[in-house]
Amino acid sequence: MSDIAASDSMTAAPITQRTLDPRVVGAEPQDFIALLKPRVMSLVVFTGIVGLLLAPGHVHPVIAFTAVLAIAVGAGAAGAINMWYDRDIDAVMSRTRGRPIPAGRVSAGEALAFGCTLAAASVFVMGVGVNWVAAAVLALSILFYVFVYTVWLKRRTPQNIVIGGAAGAFPPVIGWAAVTGTVDLAPLVMFALIFLWTPPHFWALALYRCGDYDRAGVPMLPVVAGAAATKRQMLLYTVVLVPVTMAPVALGFAGWVYGVPALALALGFVAMAVAVLRSTGDRWPRAMFRFSLAHLFGLFLLLLVDGVLLRGIA
Repeated sequence: MSDIAASDSMTAAPITQRTLDPRVVGAEPQDFIALLKPRVMSLVVFTGIVGLLLAPGHVHPVIAFTAVLAIAVGAGAAGAINMWYDRDIDAVMSRTRGRPIPAGRVSAGEALAFGCTLAAASVFVMGVGVNWVAAAVLALSILFYVFVYTVWLKRRTPQNIVIGGAAGAFPPVIGWAAVTGTVDLAPLVMFALIFLWTPPHFWALALYRCGDYDRAGVPMLPVVAGAAATKRQMLLYTVVLVPVTMAPVALGFAGWVYGVPALALALGFVAMAVAVLRSTGDRWPRAMFRFSLAHLFGLFLLLLVDGVLLRGIA
């Protein structure tokens, strides 16, 4: 997801050859479903659907379904490849050691083949069944998550989630391109919403999982810079997110049906960050992490409701 040496921390939980490459026969279907990170996929798919439904023009329901399916499969494929690459550190972290590969339920080779097959299939289906612009953005999102975030950034820099967070911001752009065959300003604003939301969302988790990342040698910001510096960065990102949240209204592709409650959500996110900054212990970071999920879902739901109402008026 390093410049930081991890040899001492890694010895706390030795990794066996079975952990890294278990020779398991007969994995259950749910193990392969788990490789797709379905909880992460659900939010990815939702933001992609919003981008698709807000795009100008009309698309046949079958093509729309194909686009959504390709987004879901592509996101899951990236998650599976990420689990393959991170199987060593997943075995060390309490949050992830139950995943299929470190738990010995799926072999590393099976997971890699599964992820690569799904990645190629998702891009091909998007290109043939929808359009090649959407397929190109989908391919870019998968490659960015795998090579830029997972392979390059995650173990090397505390800014991993800042830059790497772009991978999770592509779905509304893909959905928009599925309808229009173009990438316009509106989906780029939706991209920016997710991109700026990601660091405070993930750092809230990292604050109360700091020990896990330290043991695994992953240089998350709380590990490298400490909790106080991380909390200040979280507040900064939530403040910057406020005007970006209002950009859809300023640019005219959303109205105040979106704008008023979206502003309340944005200010609530800032308030959570202030509470985290002033807090000690895990209570407020945990609360902010949960709120952040509702925050992003709420923003995109509001965009969808606002767009549907405006089209109804028109």
